[in-house]
Amino acid sequence: MGGCFSDVRGGQQAIGGGGGLHQMAQGSGGGGGAAAHNDAVEFFLQTKGLQTLYTQLELSFSASKLLDRDIMSKSDPMAVIYAKRRDGSLEELGRTEVIMNSLEPTWIQKISVNYQFEIVQPLVFHVYDVDTQYHNLPVKMLKLKDQDFLGEGSCVLSAIVTKRNRTLTLNLHNQNGIGLKNLGTLTVQAEETVASRNAVEMTFHCYHLENKDLFSKSDPFLRISRIAETGGYIPICKTEVIQNNLNPVWKPLCLTMQQYISKDNPLIIECFDFNSNGNHVLIGKLQKTVAELENLHKTRAGVNFIIPPSRLRAVEKVMEGQLFVEGYIEKQLYSFLDYISTGFELNFMVAVDFTASNGNPRYPDSLHYIDASGRLNAYQQAIMEVGEVIQFYDSDRRFPAWGFGAKSLGGSVSHCFNLNGSPTDFEVTGVEGIMGAYASTLHNVSLSGPTLFGPVINKAAEIAGRSLSLDQNKYFILLIITDGVITDMQETKDALVRASDLPLSILIIGVGGADFQQMEILDADDGRRLESSTGRIATRDIVQFVPMREVHGGQISVVQALLEELPGQFLTYMRSRDIKPHFLNVVQDSAQGNP
Repeated sequence: MGGCFSDVRGGQQAIGGGGGLHQMAQGSGGGGGAAAHNDAVEFFLQTKGLQTLYTQLELSFSASKLLDRDIMSKSDPMAVIYAKRRDGSLEELGRTEVIMNSLEPTWIQKISVNYQFEIVQPLVFHVYDVDTQYHNLPVKMLKLKDQDFLGEGSCVLSAIVTKRNRTLTLNLHNQNGIGLKNLGTLTVQAEETVASRNAVEMTFHCYHLENKDLFSKSDPFLRISRIAETGGYIPICKTEVIQNNLNPVWKPLCLTMQQYISKDNPLIIECFDFNSNGNHVLIGKLQKTVAELENLHKTRAGVNFIIPPSRLRAVEKVMEGQLFVEGYIEKQLYSFLDYISTGFELNFMVAVDFTASNGNPRYPDSLHYIDASGRLNAYQQAIMEVGEVIQFYDSDRRFPAWGFGAKSLGGSVSHCFNLNGSPTDFEVTGVEGIMGAYASTLHNVSLSGPTLFGPVINKAAEIAGRSLSLDQNKYFILLIITDGVITDMQETKDALVRASDLPLSILIIGVGGADFQQMEILDADDGRRLESSTGRIATRDIVQFVPMREVHGGQISVVQALLEELPGQFLTYMRSRDIKPHFLNVVQDSAQGNP
């Protein structure tokens, strides 16, 4: 998944190479910032064999029409940037420098934040007039209570990155909205600080590998690692496993500069014979830089693997097996933000399970019970958490919403009905519209069954398919919330395989205590793509499943685990269709002299 490395579960698939797309989707980094580093999140992801992925951004600031707090001169403004935590407290991310005598400052100091697609990241900005007596102090040492407050602004990070030029202007007001409300404006601009969009795609071929199996040939794969400055090496990707072959040619690997750092940075390439128990046997290893691999491609030369010295062998052994670079292409990879900030949208859809296994909604033990105190049930929580993230990427806030597995009053069971009760219109307005339609439905249907996913997936796929001829700027996300084991597994697989060619991802949240083992099959995180009843293999993995009960200690939002793969799925689709961000079209048209 993403850029992680796994040798056991999913160990036969290529990981991290094509995953450079996912790296570019969210970057890599760690720590605080607006991403709010959370040990519970880290623990949850590590238990799943995952790593947290971010896009590091630099925020630039300017202001206009600030109030003048000084008598003999103009204000000396400084901006302070905070991340707002879930409990409402503020975590300081950084401060700009102080600009002398200016009501229209443009600050040079940038503030780094970690953009994390799968969570809402509220930011708060305070602007101060720094008193003259403190001008010789570093800004970090300034006590803010001793400075004159000039104004406050706030937004979510998503609101900045979804703007066409990633620039947002905020009106400044007094703290807590009390007092003066027209205190000037603050303009925030976001830029990615990824090392480079540059990447190399290489195709590796081995010849005359040593056979490590008794009754068949070796099942080889390559693992590529980067040598760390502190010593040792860090795995960055591996190829897929090729069965029973001593002269394998692997699918192309795409490495970003974030992974290999520079063309002169040493890489360790190891060739293993795959064993399903995880105890892979080393066939040989070698050390080369990307520049040297490029030269191997140009000269059509091979390089021999070696076996390092060990307790049984004092010197290294040069093996007969050789590595060749069949293909070498330098390219650019475009990030998730490149698309989102140039007009691409994520269109949210939701489907809710109304089967009888949820329990009678009138009783507190039902998963559909609506508490009069306002406490959200599992379905409401899932709608709110996912919806509040996705809504920032959908300009019209009109969301298709369906239910399945219920019987209308006096009618028959339906496995895809409009949640708002309309016979023709399946859209509702905003997350609030979904919540209202959901609550209303509970009074107008009787829970039934069985649990079928096929009809709602086909409906979502129909909408995504129609969009292809109308607007390639849209990518669709269907959230399915369910409590039970599905009874149309093969039909669901068929629907997902067909949908894998479309701009569509399926997010599934499992609520309650049912056995969700079947969902793991749909998720395809074991490296095996879904296969239809006709033998067709899914073009790509479009499903992500998370059971609510696995969220560690209730400290990590389900949405963080659920949406982590979405940018990578989005990029995989765009790349397969050769759809580029719109700014490239503008640049290309300008270069060709087109208006």
